[in-house]
Amino acid sequence: MILKTILLSVMDLAQPSAPPAGVNTEGLADFLRKFFAPLFLVVVSVVALFFLFTREITRFVQFIILAVAIGVIFYVPNIIEVTAKAIAGALGITGG
Repeated sequence: MILKTILLSVMDLAQPSAPPAGVNTEGLADFLRKFFAPLFLVVVSVVALFFLFTREITRFVQFIILAVAIGVIFYVPNIIEVTAKAIAGALGITGG
C-alpha cells in the first residue's frame, strides 16, 4: 500500500507540467500609479513653489496646466486607450 502511494506520487511528479503562460502583470499599472503618485506630487509642488517665489506667475500658470494634463493622462484609468481610439476614429482608422 505504501509502495503504491510512493509510486503514484513519483509518477505524478514525473509528469511534465505546462510552462507558465507568462509574466503576471495584473495590477502593475495600479502599483506604478501608487508608487509614482507621491513622487509626482512632490516634484510638482517644489517646482510650483519655485515659480511662485521667483514671481514668475506666467510660468507658474503654464506649469500648473501642464502638470494637471500629465496627471490626468497618467492617473485616470484607461484615458490613453480611450484617447487613442478617439483619434483613430477621427482619422477613419478602424481597429480591432
